[in-house]
Amino acid sequence: MSRIEKDSLGEIEVPENVLYGAFTTRASKNFRLSELRAKPDFIKSLAIIKKAAALANMKLGMLDEKTGSAIVKAADEVIEGKYSDQFILDVFQAGAGTPFNMNMNEVIANAAIKKLGGKPGDYHLVHPNNHVNMAQSSNDVIPTTIRLSVLLTIQPLIGELEEIISVLRAKAREYDHVIKVGRTHLEDAVPIRYGQVFGGYAASLDKCIVRLAASENSMLELGIGGTAVGTGINTHPDFKKAIISELGKLTGFEFYQGNSIMLSWSMAGFADVSGALRILAIELNKISNDLRLLNSGPKTGIAEIILPEVEPGSSIMPGKINPSIPEAVNMVCFQVMGNDHAVALAAEAGQMELNVMTPLIAFDLLWSIELLTNAIKMFREDCISGLVVDEKRCGELLEKSHALATVLNPYIGYDKVAELVKTALSENKSLRQVLIEKDIIPEKYLNEILDARKMTEPGVVDKKMIEEIRGYGRKK
Repeated sequence: MSRIEKDSLGEIEVPENVLYGAFTTRASKNFRLSELRAKPDFIKSLAIIKKAAALANMKLGMLDEKTGSAIVKAADEVIEGKYSDQFILDVFQAGAGTPFNMNMNEVIANAAIKKLGGKPGDYHLVHPNNHVNMAQSSNDVIPTTIRLSVLLTIQPLIGELEEIISVLRAKAREYDHVIKVGRTHLEDAVPIRYGQVFGGYAASLDKCIVRLAASENSMLELGIGGTAVGTGINTHPDFKKAIISELGKLTGFEFYQGNSIMLSWSMAGFADVSGALRILAIELNKISNDLRLLNSGPKTGIAEIILPEVEPGSSIMPGKINPSIPEAVNMVCFQVMGNDHAVALAAEAGQMELNVMTPLIAFDLLWSIELLTNAIKMFREDCISGLVVDEKRCGELLEKSHALATVLNPYIGYDKVAELVKTALSENKSLRQVLIEKDIIPEKYLNEILDARKMTEPGVVDKKMIEEIRGYGRKK
């Protein structure tokens, strides 16, 4: 069964029992591109804006109480998730998100109509454009919706970051006594403590929170009330102030008026958020890569850490276990980096008084936030919390390597140390063994000089020891 609705293009059949109308029906037929739908927080945010607009218009005397109250009640039901099945549009759609805006206008209008005793499509009671969309345009509503939905979703992401940072710091305390070979250019370098390694990871993610919080602040600047091109045509002079006030009351966020002309076309705030997400993905990806390398083996790789076993690693090699969780994190990070590039291109695509690419920006931003939030939770719970550092293995590799050579520079000079390292490598001996055999440094000083723990932090070289060692070499 269907009902007939009319719009500027003529008549169209709309399924009888749905709450959307002619515009949504046409859009759903036009844009069948991905089967991806708007995120729930986007729909919720859009409904909150419709509620705030109705409240503002009623206070300004532009919308009668009966109609406005019905709109507010219908919007509340959308906010609660009651009509989630009515938002059927593909995220890839007409520019500026007009289909999204009209989908919401029609659903709220028809839900309000039913509350007033009418049937869906009886728009003389509540009209999608004249009443629900009063003093609004897709061009200011959709960017405001993105801002609000980012604010609603970014705090859970920051919360997950705080949780994983706490776990990393706990690992830093647990394994601060374990010294490993540092690696630069994937070659042996000077020693470093695992406490310092995990502490560095925590510090990098701390910085990501700072960047996210800074970009989050730009989401508080609103251009709502600017309507089509930011000039505020068809609005009460006090509408912008009134709707921003209502949005603040409904959400608890401290919104403020921005330059609505600029905010009609400038997507810089969204690029800022996306950039912070990209940097988080870059840092997270590096940590994941490190854990995969440090876990490699278990017999022929580095194998300094042991990651929790979460699944069999091969369909053909029995007993093989892979670093599955970090691998999944890698893939999430790559997707977020790709999303950021898409957001950057979309943000750059503004023309004249409008940027029409907001549907893409909305989806990619919210998808990135969702992916990172879920990935960080998984990373913490299923990988980092249960990882173990193999202290014995770290000691073996440290002793075999020539990572201790650098500390000898002040005592016998860079060139001499380089010769000793070459000898140790060619003769397959430890550096300590070569030093003893060649009697370069008095053995009584070797343990003190080659103390790997001391090499992991700044320290003052004993000048008297330097003089004695150099004198020892000259006497020989």
